[in-house]
Amino acid sequence: MVPFLDLKSIQLAQREELTAAFNRVLDSGWYILGQEVTRFEQEYADHCQAKHCVGVANGLDALVLVLRAMDIGPGDEVIVPSNTYIATWLAVSHVGATPVPVEPDERTYNIDPARIEAAITPRTKAIIPVHLYGQPADMAPILAIAKKRGLRVLEDGAQAHAARYQGQRLGAHGDAVAWSFYPGKNLGAIGDGGAVTTNDEALAQRIRVLRNYGSQVKYHNEVIGYNSRLDELQAALLRAKLPQLERGNQHRASIAQRYLAAFAGLDLVLPAVPAFAEPVWHLFVVRHRQRDVLAKRLADVGVATMIHYPVAPHLQPAYATLGLGKGSFPISEAMHAEVLSLPIGPTQSDADTEQVIAAVKVAVAALA
Repeated sequence: MVPFLDLKSIQLAQREELTAAFNRVLDSGWYILGQEVTRFEQEYADHCQAKHCVGVANGLDALVLVLRAMDIGPGDEVIVPSNTYIATWLAVSHVGATPVPVEPDERTYNIDPARIEAAITPRTKAIIPVHLYGQPADMAPILAIAKKRGLRVLEDGAQAHAARYQGQRLGAHGDAVAWSFYPGKNLGAIGDGGAVTTNDEALAQRIRVLRNYGSQVKYHNEVIGYNSRLDELQAALLRAKLPQLERGNQHRASIAQRYLAAFAGLDLVLPAVPAFAEPVWHLFVVRHRQRDVLAKRLADVGVATMIHYPVAPHLQPAYATLGLGKGSFPISEAMHAEVLSLPIGPTQSDADTEQVIAAVKVAVAALA
């Protein structure tokens, strides 16, 4: 069986460093907002070529806290991709604002900058581009629109650790970037974790206050805040894993290149990489008209796959009140009906990659 992502092997490959990090925290006697968080924040900010990093509890909180720090709330609208994981939308809803979906570019799956301006109203306050599947969205035109219309830009980088846009690492192209360190991410904790990177010192300071009960000084609460702190243990584990991130991403890229070469000419829609993007291949997503049949055929021969994501956010029961029924966003709906993610990961063996290639070729040919 070829697993979709072997989390156990990823962790055990760094058993020694992770054990040392755990012991360091255990021996310190300080478990919340201590030196491990402070050091990780500096190291990750440097890695992202950003001035500031604020560690929080998870990726959704990272998005919510940035929106709160930007004073976005009830009555406001936020542009979001129609094709994304629902967390991007949920963050907007959690602050009382309304998500306004925009369709993706069919080649990249990311939000189409050419469609954004038509969705802007007098209530629009921000745009959230998502760097989906580990590939950067096209930030230059998005930032130009935001500047022209006086909007904030919050990037959702949950799947794109160390990806580059126009040669620069994601970290502060817009006003802020929200990160997730969910275990399956390219930089994953052993549990939940998140962060915000930004070049805006005032914004970073507001997020630091909001994450800690609205307090800078213990028992003195300036605003109604949250308990959303990256804990010391996860920070220590992430510090141990950060130096290996590039190597893991390079291995993912090598698998992606083998897939692209092997699947050229098959009846599959393959990922397209624009000249401005250096993706980190968090996912390798193909499209096929008989996606569910293809997935079953691969499972039958021992190749695990996943669907990211089977239901578009606007069709989820959670957003029924928006009244965006089937057919509202046909590009996204078509993608959600056809996408299939193939195995790719930093510890995936050559033998497993070859097994995936062989199985896909046979399965796709049988469906022709």
